[in-house]
Amino acid sequence: MHLYIAVPATAALILRAYWKNSLTTTGIIVAGLTAAVHALHPWSVFFSLLCVFFLGGTSVTKVKHDVKARLTLSSSGASGGEGPRTHIQVLANSVVASVLILLHYRQLRARGSIKDAEMDCWSYGEDLLVVGIVSNYAAVTADTFSSELGILSKGKPRLLTSWNFREVPPGTNGGVSMLGTLAGLLGAFTIALTSAILLPFCTEGSTLGAGKYFGHSQSGIESGKGWGWPDILRWILAVTLWGGLGSLLDSALGGWFQASVIDSRTGKVIEGVGGKKVPITESWPHDRKKGDKPSRLIESGLGLLDNNAVNLLMAFLMSLGGMLLAGYVWGVPVQSILA
Repeated sequence: MHLYIAVPATAALILRAYWKNSLTTTGIIVAGLTAAVHALHPWSVFFSLLCVFFLGGTSVTKVKHDVKARLTLSSSGASGGEGPRTHIQVLANSVVASVLILLHYRQLRARGSIKDAEMDCWSYGEDLLVVGIVSNYAAVTADTFSSELGILSKGKPRLLTSWNFREVPPGTNGGVSMLGTLAGLLGAFTIALTSAILLPFCTEGSTLGAGKYFGHSQSGIESGKGWGWPDILRWILAVTLWGGLGSLLDSALGGWFQASVIDSRTGKVIEGVGGKKVPITESWPHDRKKGDKPSRLIESGLGLLDNNAVNLLMAFLMSLGGMLLAGYVWGVPVQSILA
């Protein structure tokens, strides 16, 4: 990506995060480094996906923020609602993509495509790393949209990991709703559409490509190497559905491995600051009276992971799963990502 585009674009993102109080100080530093890694790649699409995720995520976070703040509580004692995101939260959503981008950059250098990046294109059925990077952002964007908009559902969410799909308070890990599911698909669609517009597809009749010629290539749907419109439309649909599935996977992982703590007096979910675990030791004060119930109760989940670890695990599984699935469909071994 050209420096004259990457530098001002990164600066604009950092300044917006500062002015909008979207990130903590360390979060801004890590976000800047993450943007630099994305900008290192000669294709602009990955930096753009990061921008779409950040701008979209911060925008839905602000939607009816005052309403969402009344639906949950913070473990710090303040009202609920998402505060500035920390460096850990930034890494949980982007570190997998960053690693895959560096691997793909290494592949482009190895085949001499860096200098001719503007003349290079992505042929159908190749470069599984591209699938992994897009899968990461489709999944984490879907999860963010689902979490931030789904909590506004008029009906109570239902616990995905319970045998009877029981109702739970808003904000419960593993809770799903129709609104949240549709919002997740919308988030994934923004990534799918952005990637379809900016990815350098080798189209039918394309002569682009470092050492490649597709002058009379068939489209991928016809077992060729070029991307026809049917292939690109299927790509948009597949990325959207895969991202939506990532949001559901995040709910399942959160329902199983992340403890949802309820305030026994209000019945509201208590959220950990910065995605950390909610401490429950304070729920048993030394001077409590006999028969008093603890103020914090575990609604569901084993409490093995915090929200950041769940997000990171989900992003890793969806990126890996996307590459495995694409490799199976295209007949490409997944080991090629390390070639």
